[in-house]
Amino acid sequence: MMNSNRRLIIVLMLLQFMFFYIRAQQQTKDKIDLSGTWLFQIDSLDVGVNERWFNRKLEDTIRLPGSMTTNGKGDDITVNTPWTGSIVDSSWFFKPKYAKYRAPGNIKVPFWLQPVKYYKGAAWYQKTITIPTSWKGNNIKLFIERSHWETTVWIDGQRIGMKNSLGTPHTFDLSESLKPGTHLLAIRIDNRVKDINVGQNAHSISDHTQSNWNGMVGQLFIAARPQLHLDDIQLYPDVQHRQVVARLKINNPKNKPTKANIAFTATSNNLQAEKLQPITKTVHVKGVQTELEIIYPMGNNPLLWDEFHPNLYDMHVQLTNQGQSEESRVTFGMREFAAKGTQFTINGRPTFLRGTLECAIFPETGYPPTDVASWSHIFDVCRSYGLNHMRFHSWTPPEAAFVAADRAGFYLQVENSSWANQGASIGDGKPLDQYIYDESERVVKAYGNHPSFCMMAYGNEPSGKNHEKYLTDFVHYWQEKDARRLYTTAGGWPVILSSDYNNTPDPRIQRWGEDLKSIINGQAPRTDYDWSEIIAKWQHPTVSHEIGQWCVYPNFKEIPKYDGVLKAKNFEIFQEELNNHKMANLADSFLMASGKLQVLCYKADIEAALRTPGFGGFQLLDLHDFPGQGTALVGVLDPFWGDKGYVTGAEYSRFCNATVPLVRLPKMVYQNNETLNIPVEVAHFGEAALTNVTPSWNIKNAAGAVLFDGKLNNTNIPLGNAFKLGEIKQSLSNVQQASQLTLTVSINNYHNSWNMFVYPATLPEINDSLLVTQRLDAHAIQTLEKGGKVLLNVQQGSIKPEKGGDVKIGFSSIFWNTAWTNGQAPTTLGILCNPAHPALKDFPTDYHSDWQWWDAMSHSNAIRLDEVADHLNPIVRVIDDWVTAQPLGLIFECKVGRGRLLVSGIDLTADIAERPEAQQLLYSLKKYMASKAFDPKQRADIEKIKDLL
Repeated sequence: MMNSNRRLIIVLMLLQFMFFYIRAQQQTKDKIDLSGTWLFQIDSLDVGVNERWFNRKLEDTIRLPGSMTTNGKGDDITVNTPWTGSIVDSSWFFKPKYAKYRAPGNIKVPFWLQPVKYYKGAAWYQKTITIPTSWKGNNIKLFIERSHWETTVWIDGQRIGMKNSLGTPHTFDLSESLKPGTHLLAIRIDNRVKDINVGQNAHSISDHTQSNWNGMVGQLFIAARPQLHLDDIQLYPDVQHRQVVARLKINNPKNKPTKANIAFTATSNNLQAEKLQPITKTVHVKGVQTELEIIYPMGNNPLLWDEFHPNLYDMHVQLTNQGQSEESRVTFGMREFAAKGTQFTINGRPTFLRGTLECAIFPETGYPPTDVASWSHIFDVCRSYGLNHMRFHSWTPPEAAFVAADRAGFYLQVENSSWANQGASIGDGKPLDQYIYDESERVVKAYGNHPSFCMMAYGNEPSGKNHEKYLTDFVHYWQEKDARRLYTTAGGWPVILSSDYNNTPDPRIQRWGEDLKSIINGQAPRTDYDWSEIIAKWQHPTVSHEIGQWCVYPNFKEIPKYDGVLKAKNFEIFQEELNNHKMANLADSFLMASGKLQVLCYKADIEAALRTPGFGGFQLLDLHDFPGQGTALVGVLDPFWGDKGYVTGAEYSRFCNATVPLVRLPKMVYQNNETLNIPVEVAHFGEAALTNVTPSWNIKNAAGAVLFDGKLNNTNIPLGNAFKLGEIKQSLSNVQQASQLTLTVSINNYHNSWNMFVYPATLPEINDSLLVTQRLDAHAIQTLEKGGKVLLNVQQGSIKPEKGGDVKIGFSSIFWNTAWTNGQAPTTLGILCNPAHPALKDFPTDYHSDWQWWDAMSHSNAIRLDEVADHLNPIVRVIDDWVTAQPLGLIFECKVGRGRLLVSGIDLTADIAERPEAQQLLYSLKKYMASKAFDPKQRADIEKIKDLL
């Protein structure tokens, strides 16, 4: 019996081996894999065409798929490297502080990640190929999945043609040139911007993100097909009629009339899917190309595709003619992504886009991955942070990204590789105008069947005196041509009535140029606002463009991650600046404290969008860091999609998810003689309505003890947002001490929380002889000389510029960065303090900024600590921009002569009756100064204190 089983196992193994061997042989016989070693030569003088390099043996070698940079080819980085991308802050080129980074052998640029080698121009790639005799009479094509970017091909010295798509494969018909035998294939690739200027900052070509690389990546092969073959199979799902309309072309290069049979069969890997029957048709082929349309029924109950159930089908199309057969397999999904009023729908059900940008950020290689596993990881991470949408900013990803998004149920906005601004324009009759139409045609042909491809725009933030008319025509063209997705003009602007949706920066809590006048910096904190007034004038969905842009301090422990072609030399500069100011030990603390503030800012941005009735969605800039444009550390994740330690996906997805409980708090700071009246609502864009739900709430203190709790009325929750659940009414009279409280609202397994602060309405007097003053006058100096205690409460704006008065302090973290915003305020990243310091005992705080610090940051001056004393350790520190890395204090203490001094950069006097936070902080500081704990160890010279003002 055992022997019989062994024999059976061996036979099965042999059969399996033979199956895979035959399959491999079948694959190899119609395809020549071109990956491996190629001959190579740099053409820096651009003489290769005239000198006929396509006919001579090249001098160097290179490995493909890959780029020149991944192969260590190109020039060393110097001050004269001809970068592709705007450098708004050019101070690196002339400021003395950067001189050592401009020295040969120590080049470090702060603009973006720095490649190990750089080259801009023409380069030649060459390979000898052998065509088998079995290919005689076949149609033969060269396939380069992604080339960057202008690609010209020669076979045996004969020029075949040129391709310049930035977002789709480059394919060349070699049928007339490749007869059986050995041939010389030569390819010239040029990565310079020439007549077609997509914009030097477009992420399809810019050194700001993926880098302006030269090479060929992804699949690289030559394939043979029958002369009569399939081309451009496009599938148009019709959910309402449970069918698919298939449109395709049959190519007949020899132009010989013939008859062919074509068969269609749709299949699914889902066992619950109905088994569908094939449809066959006889086609009379005439001319060089025959177009065909058939309707394929999808059964009684086709499985639909969406973010919750990404059901996919494969359409198998087989063409048979004169004994030759060719089969293509096209993946598609039964879905209808549409606009209904001001909201998006998926298969008739409301949905809300919770998106981030992908700006072609791939430090390991400098170019996008072409494997599905890499993209699946990215979408899995995004999903764990509550997202369901991704915008590809001014570029189109490879096929693998669409495949992974299809499987993940992710909605994609794809753009046609252009940011026509800052040196480029659209609609002005330049070659780019036609290129965008051509590129969009190529993109839709290559990727149009993917259900994840839901939205398309020309590109990003256009300029040009005629750009609005051009983009209006572009939208109309595609609306009429292909209804499988929605179309808008561009990321950012212009907003036009005929777009299917808006992609506008208007609805967000901080805009470019707003400085401290924005909602988050210019208005007391609350959560009761939304964007209803902004979107009221539009009748179609609005997606807020690039919300967030909130920065965090660099994570210097990230530097070793850059072990590929792009190095974080910018981080090395910033780290050295921090070291120069003797604060290297604070790097991790700055990261964590600024990170907590960053998350708070993103939460405010996202919840405002979720609160807005009828809103379409948002696109974050960004979930992960943007390494270019002077370094924009706007992500809670690093460029490798790894977390930084201060927030997890589980925590982030409490306020960013398909279902999010929301409250409309009129303020975040209360006194204990007030009563809470808090409307509660929900944004719910889940799989289905929620039935028989009883929302609950509680308020806990900092120790986690529940002070108050309750339940709201049992209800059913429909799909949509701004659905009112009731109101929390609670007296705060039992809160006797200054407290940081946390309000949590729960709906089934969805929870969301907000920190709020409650202070006593009446504070006891501090019976002590300390002097509170806003001026270091004779009386204050005399008090210190006599051994007294002085609280110097600095009036806002009274610190000298060189002593910290020029620091643009505000509540939020830095917006985008200071390099590209011309130093837009604030230029700080919140506070860092020790919550256990006795000076803060009656002003409850964590180690980082929270809403109770908004008042202080809005009435304050930063103070240069090194202008007071060496190694001065403040009670409350301000985190400076990483570029300047100054040691800044908000509150510090020191001994002056015989006396003791506490300096507050916060104005605790102006309008204090209207500022409960200021009252409480002043009380806490005075109480501390009246205690024995007030015993500063650091000594400071009175003249240095006087010189601050």
